[in-house]
Amino acid sequence: MRAPGTLDPLLPLVVVVPLLVAALLAALSALISQHRRVLDLVAIATSVAVSAMLVVLMARTAGGVAVYWFAGLHPRHGAAIGIDFAAGSLSCGLAALTAVLVTASMVFSWRYFETASTWFHSLMLVFLAGMVGFCLTGDIFDLFVWFEVMGVAAYALTAFRVEEKGPLQGAYNFAITNSVGAYLSLLGIGLIYARTGALNMAQIGRALGHGRPGSLVVVAFVLVLVGLITKGAIVPFHFWLADAHAVAPTPVCVLFSGVMVELGLYGVARVYWSVFGAGLGHRSAITAAFLALGILTALVGAFFSYRQRHLKRMLAFSTISHAGLFLVGFALLTPLGLAGAAAYVIGHGLVKAALFLCVGAVLHRLGSVDESRLHGRGRALKTTGVVFTLAALGLADLPPFATYLGAGWVGDSASSHGAPYVTAVVMISSILVGGAVLRVAGGVFYGLGDPPREDPRLRQGATEERSETSGDEAKVPLTMTLPPLVLVAAAAAIGLLPHLGSVLQHAALQVEDEAGYVKTVLGGAAVHHLSALSPKEPTAVRAIDLESGFGTAAGALLLALGGLYYRRLPGLKRLRPARVVADTFDRLQSGVVNDYLTWLVFGVACIGGALAFSLR
Repeated sequence: MRAPGTLDPLLPLVVVVPLLVAALLAALSALISQHRRVLDLVAIATSVAVSAMLVVLMARTAGGVAVYWFAGLHPRHGAAIGIDFAAGSLSCGLAALTAVLVTASMVFSWRYFETASTWFHSLMLVFLAGMVGFCLTGDIFDLFVWFEVMGVAAYALTAFRVEEKGPLQGAYNFAITNSVGAYLSLLGIGLIYARTGALNMAQIGRALGHGRPGSLVVVAFVLVLVGLITKGAIVPFHFWLADAHAVAPTPVCVLFSGVMVELGLYGVARVYWSVFGAGLGHRSAITAAFLALGILTALVGAFFSYRQRHLKRMLAFSTISHAGLFLVGFALLTPLGLAGAAAYVIGHGLVKAALFLCVGAVLHRLGSVDESRLHGRGRALKTTGVVFTLAALGLADLPPFATYLGAGWVGDSASSHGAPYVTAVVMISSILVGGAVLRVAGGVFYGLGDPPREDPRLRQGATEERSETSGDEAKVPLTMTLPPLVLVAAAAAIGLLPHLGSVLQHAALQVEDEAGYVKTVLGGAAVHHLSALSPKEPTAVRAIDLESGFGTAAGALLLALGGLYYRRLPGLKRLRPARVVADTFDRLQSGVVNDYLTWLVFGVACIGGALAFSLR
């Protein structure tokens, strides 16, 4: 293992390799576009190589942050004059999860896109490079640059079926809302540069750590935050997500839900603790603001997920709900809370990717993503049905899936810091989300319950979804069945790792130790972060965590059965006013980008006003 702070040549390679291969595939497109299997093998081999390098980096950074200065431009007298990658075990782990999910998506796409050109493979590799660079960069301006590299590739992948109206509309909404958020972040970065004369995160953090935060720092923090929580799909910045998921190719949705949203929230944590944490202070006010946002997002996303009949939109809203839970874990500003959020991200990323891949198999075989049309038609997809059901139970926090550990640690940290209601929020959200997905499993794959009434709003979308696949639709090939099976098994296996809690809390301590980060990046010092902060909170699996996990899963099963047999339940007519209210809120997801930008401005005003008032 390398000493903390040492240069690691693997750091630049994890972004250089996919970018070079993507450029090579694009340059040789005229020669190799007819050799589809060659394209698949090259793209898969590249993502596997990046995954392996990131796993090695994750092990090397267990003892402290690893730094790489491009062009050898090291800091002079404590001032950064070059651009760096500064990677800890948490950032490397998130980047490794990204590369693993890209690999799974590329394997799934082996038979999914029979006519895919080199552009699909090149865009996927550029997307991979952007996400990995975002995780590893130590420069706040480059954080924006990698943010945009990731975004541009994502917009193009959303509109991959450019001949159809739906993907173009979804990509347009996605691009406009996220670009506006990104440019607000860029404005905040400009204000910080004007205030400190620096773009390196460690140098900015050291400069802001002396003295009280002025109004300019608070405004800059809010502006930088907006772009990140827009990418993280936090209410009311979330509207683009469901529109993009509904029309993007299924393998791309794996990355949108599995890692891209999580990266936005990782950016919030990274920017706060590396740049603004010491300078802003007022930890209780920051906790209150983010906790309110997280709880609102978790409940809104869960509610709308349960109401969906479009399978991709259902999974998209469940991602919004989980994004809120991730934000709650960060909002606690404790090592255990961040460790819980990290465990939740791992478990959610794996099971959500498996669910989307299962939906892709259903779409390939049955030609629809409308729950109403699919009722009972998935009985022949036995393996897909079992995997989908297991992944749905993982989404409902059933042990041993890693999600139950994340839920337990976040709840434990919240209870010990005066917020016991967080446990109830986590359980309610998981029951609603798990119940929605288990309802689909019961109705589509096992034919349980009454066929739901067809939603006329889904007819056009379900028709457009047919064009994702071509060729033999009589069976689901192994390349579509194996990746989700492996991902679900990995989510369960990770939850059984004996030292997962201590490893994740160690990684959280690295992230939260701003003083140690500054010493490592600017001074090359070897800092052992475990002794830098307060003693670790216990992460042992407790009986109450297991009981909560089994209880949440049981609640989700009961809710799913209620959804399947709701016509036989008495007293439903009395719920009509509630349905009218819910339909009114559904209309907020209008698909009109002007409406979404209006909500974005409203969100900026609310967050800015709340933080300005509490941090004054």
